[in-house]
Amino acid sequence: MKKILLSSIIILIGITFIGRLSYLQIFSFSPDQVLDDPAIKAIYDYPERGYIYDRNGKLLVGNDPAYDVMVIPREVKPLDTLEFCSLLGIDKDKFVQKLRKARIYSPRLPSVLVPQLSKEDYARLQEKMRKYEGFYIQKRSLRYYDTKAAANVLGYIREVNERDLERNPYYVQGELTGGKGVEQQYEEILRGRKGVQYIQKDRFNRDIGPYKGGILDTLPEQGKEISLTIDKELQEYGELLMNGKWGGIVALEPSSGEILAMISGPTYDPALLVGRERSKNYSKLHYDTISKPLFDRSISAEGSPGSPFKTLNALVALQEGAIKPGTTFQCYNGFYVGRTKRGCHCGGGIRNLNSGIYNSCNAYFAGTFRKFYEKFPTTDEGQDVWQKHMNSFGLGNFLGYDLPTGRPGRIPGKAYYDKWYGDGRWASSYIISNSIGQGEIAATPVQLANMTAAIANRGYYYTPHILKKVEGEDISMPEYVQPKYTTIDKEHFEPVIKGMADVYKKGTARWVQIPGIEIAGKTGTVENYTIIDSVRTQLTDHSVFVAFAPVNNPKIALAVYIENGYYGSRYAGHIASLLIEKYLKGNITRKDLEKRMLEKTLEHEYAKPYSGEEFKINEYVW
Repeated sequence: MKKILLSSIIILIGITFIGRLSYLQIFSFSPDQVLDDPAIKAIYDYPERGYIYDRNGKLLVGNDPAYDVMVIPREVKPLDTLEFCSLLGIDKDKFVQKLRKARIYSPRLPSVLVPQLSKEDYARLQEKMRKYEGFYIQKRSLRYYDTKAAANVLGYIREVNERDLERNPYYVQGELTGGKGVEQQYEEILRGRKGVQYIQKDRFNRDIGPYKGGILDTLPEQGKEISLTIDKELQEYGELLMNGKWGGIVALEPSSGEILAMISGPTYDPALLVGRERSKNYSKLHYDTISKPLFDRSISAEGSPGSPFKTLNALVALQEGAIKPGTTFQCYNGFYVGRTKRGCHCGGGIRNLNSGIYNSCNAYFAGTFRKFYEKFPTTDEGQDVWQKHMNSFGLGNFLGYDLPTGRPGRIPGKAYYDKWYGDGRWASSYIISNSIGQGEIAATPVQLANMTAAIANRGYYYTPHILKKVEGEDISMPEYVQPKYTTIDKEHFEPVIKGMADVYKKGTARWVQIPGIEIAGKTGTVENYTIIDSVRTQLTDHSVFVAFAPVNNPKIALAVYIENGYYGSRYAGHIASLLIEKYLKGNITRKDLEKRMLEKTLEHEYAKPYSGEEFKINEYVW
């Protein structure tokens, strides 16, 4: 009996061991475990990234073949370093540094030694690679740009860093990933999935064939092509007009929230960040701390909105019954706050809502602002209501668009002013600059464009977004197809829109009308200050303009913000009108406006803080 029991125990233990080993090898063996085996190496097969097209099917980004020189440190044998470095086009110190970094990462896993060889370098090097054990050439693809525009929208491709490796186990050192823009936002769609082949090695470190007959090998999956909402021709034309100018432009389709153009100036050719010169070019762009070409002003520059914000103050006052369209205020070429007079350039006189908008009368909107706050028992209550209305237009917070960067802007609430003045110790006169879009308000160009789209739609907007199709199929994400309603009733928009239409017909933008297109717009001139030698110094004003067209069936809404661009209709107004005509007609009839914008730059204005040249504020001559 004891013999039978002992035999049974031995057999049971044996079956347990065999079962466990079988389970580990057949059922629970993962690719990650394979890579832990020093007798197995992985060879990756990288697919092409998905192509990127504009809304009309025009190519924006494709691929070109490229080649990386890879190294497996433990397989490297003594070599003629100088000869090899000469072939690679790098110096010996860099070679040693790269090899050391690869060895630290992993002695047995491949690392990139020299990325992105050209076809010519590849052809020259391929014949001699057999001389250098431990090194091989890995085929990849590089981005090819069929446009010199939209760098801020498209983003770029970069090598993964330590943070990427820690965050996502998909990547290994030396691989590429999207950086900024669409390339970053839709990385998983665009990159596809790499294939892998596992090779078994013998005790002499020689390849003996596929591991387990290739059962764990996988084929690469091609990256998916996507179509953006961007109009390639409009984007390129807008960047052409922005030559020599700093600022941001965003154009939207009001009926969908699709982004038609997103322009940041100054910009750069996206092809600069491709190939072996990428690092040098990126450093040059990054360390340009004056013009900041890598800073996307269209979604990150938070400036005072200026007079376009008057339209929202009018809507809020109408909604709360503080004014009616026929309510009038007297303009004395300005308005008084206590004994201090604030200026106005409308010419003075009695103003109602319509003339207040098309003449951009500061006094009218200061009076409207006061009457709004007078309706509430306390300023705090008025501020809560005002802030709620402004937030409903997408101001003061992130809009939720599908791009990875941006700023929220600022719509100050009572807590903001309590911090500055004390609870209950401030009144509407303290914040009167908010009535004309100055003061503590801040908005990005994309927020101003979205605000304009909400007005064009008479009270609602769609979340701005950049992705239109994946593999030819329209996307239907709920957050992009459901309208977001403002807190303003529909009937209050018509008198405001009438005033904005009259801005073009007889107001501050009458000089930039476009034949055959009825446009509603609003000019803005924003005071501009900086610190020079520890002194707060006033610079040339910013030029701001918002518009939509056609008035009764809007197809485009946009915001143009030109730094140091003088008054609203001078640079921003010109550019807005030209972009509207380009999009709706496809050609330009106002050649006079186009010629001026193509020839005129503001580089002399941007140089003034560094040149010592005297500023001439409100210089209204060309």
